[in-house]
Amino acid sequence: MSNDQSQPLISETNKHSLDQRSESPQRPLKFPKVNDDAGDDVVEGEEQKKSVTRTMKPNPRLQRYLIAIEYIGTRFAGAQQQPNCRTVVGVLQEAFQKFVGQPVSVFCSSRTDAGVHALSNVCHVDVERISKRKPGDVLPPHEPLVVKRAVNHFLQKNEGDIMVIDVRCVPADFHARYKAQERTYFYRLLSGPEPVSSFERDRAWHVPENLDLLAMQKACNILIGRHDFSSFRAAACQANSPIRTLDELNVIEVVSTPFFPSISERLKSSSVMEDPPVSLGSDTNHSQISLNTNEEKLEGSNGEACQEFGLRRRHRCFVVTARARSFLYHQVSCRLGCLLESSSQLGLEI
Repeated sequence: MSNDQSQPLISETNKHSLDQRSESPQRPLKFPKVNDDAGDDVVEGEEQKKSVTRTMKPNPRLQRYLIAIEYIGTRFAGAQQQPNCRTVVGVLQEAFQKFVGQPVSVFCSSRTDAGVHALSNVCHVDVERISKRKPGDVLPPHEPLVVKRAVNHFLQKNEGDIMVIDVRCVPADFHARYKAQERTYFYRLLSGPEPVSSFERDRAWHVPENLDLLAMQKACNILIGRHDFSSFRAAACQANSPIRTLDELNVIEVVSTPFFPSISERLKSSSVMEDPPVSLGSDTNHSQISLNTNEEKLEGSNGEACQEFGLRRRHRCFVVTARARSFLYHQVSCRLGCLLESSSQLGLEI
């Protein structure tokens, strides 16, 4: 899932922007990078933006829309538009242009890096509705629901890995980035020696070692609050000040699969049902499949069932959440590395 990732990861803004990102299981030692460089310059930029809007008269022919989008970041080179690259903004602008018949500019609240997924990244765009029959005539703005349906129609024709989830009209001086109240990033970590499932590819960071949940939670508590995060930003960070306020940083352990329930979970659920589970087939000479089990029961020549054949061992799954109004460049990624070091008992220094 602000933008951002373990994910992968993710973020949310005022509308909150969510982003998530993930690292490939083949490179567990490389920290996922998140373009989380919106820091004090966000506050300064907001003031600059206000001063500019005071001197500029809004175009009455334009309607500004606030757009919430979700996307799978695997095939994007990032959110910001780049030459000769497939980006979130580029694909979204292309869909809007096909809808309204003229170029538009999209501004995102969170600038996610390549591979980062978003549960809800917020953008704004100015649209002028011009009559197709009489190009010189300007019509009333489109209703938000019309914008959502039309843009999604064109997005689905372009790989289908991005979708508009909400639209609303906002004042002409509203800016998605500078008005953001907070950004939230999620990182999914899969802990264990087993290879990561194909279904989790690019959606979780594989850590072969066994993680210490209590140690990571203690490290989170140290980092919460207002601190000098100089040691938690990349060398290319251009923020004027390393001081940031971290409103939330926690790690919890969750069920490791978002897909189908295990046999123990299904048996527990069926125990509270009055009707017995339905079974398909009763021929003991063939494989038997029950509706209350997803695994195939295999019987050998000795009649003994090999119920564990073909079953995948689950990893322990941890979700790290970081929430603040702004972050330093790569601050979230650096903090994640700190948490993993604390889990492996390598020590933690602030």
